[in-house]
Amino acid sequence: MDSNDIGNIAITIGRQFGSGGRDIGRLVADRLGISYYDKELIMKEAQESGISPKLLENADERTPSFLENLFSWNGISTGSVFSGNTTMTLDNLYMLQSKLIRKIAAEGPCVIVGRSAEYALRKHRPLLSVFIHADIDDRVKRIMSRQPELRPDQAEQLANKRDRMRAGYYEYYTDKEWGKSESYDMSLSSSRLGIEGCVELIIAAAKVRLKEQPSQ
Repeated sequence: MDSNDIGNIAITIGRQFGSGGRDIGRLVADRLGISYYDKELIMKEAQESGISPKLLENADERTPSFLENLFSWNGISTGSVFSGNTTMTLDNLYMLQSKLIRKIAAEGPCVIVGRSAEYALRKHRPLLSVFIHADIDDRVKRIMSRQPELRPDQAEQLANKRDRMRAGYYEYYTDKEWGKSESYDMSLSSSRLGIEGCVELIIAAAKVRLKEQPSQ
């Protein structure tokens, strides 16, 4: 199965922090020969809007209250951060990002990780939405492999903190509950299935989803 066989499918991946969702998403995209977006979305947003990439990264997958605190912590006003005289709120950033996600999906098949992409693409067809979770011990090991300066308890605290942020962001902007199986087409455990197993199941599900689409 390659990009010539999959039409204009969009595969979205939500994930617990440290579950390997980003690695899984990139492997799925590589195997299918289609575009992959994660942090790349931030750079696209910055290019199209003239907003500081660093600020977009800091505000990524946070709720409006976080953005207000971000400005407060840095002692800056929105006018001094954004280009021109435009005042940007996190709601504006969310709408900008959702518009960009829909544009990307319209241009060709893709895998998009995080950013409540499946909600932004809820009218896109074909769409396959996936959530990746894992046992906390495996998540701690994965986090520490990337940040070896952390102790196990610190890595677990970081995982819980980032999950709370992601859940708050997702639930603020959607009518669904983050991480609940009914919010997605598939919910997979990378602890039980492994990274490779998750990749294979997602690709298999993408084939099924394509068969469900009416012929043009």
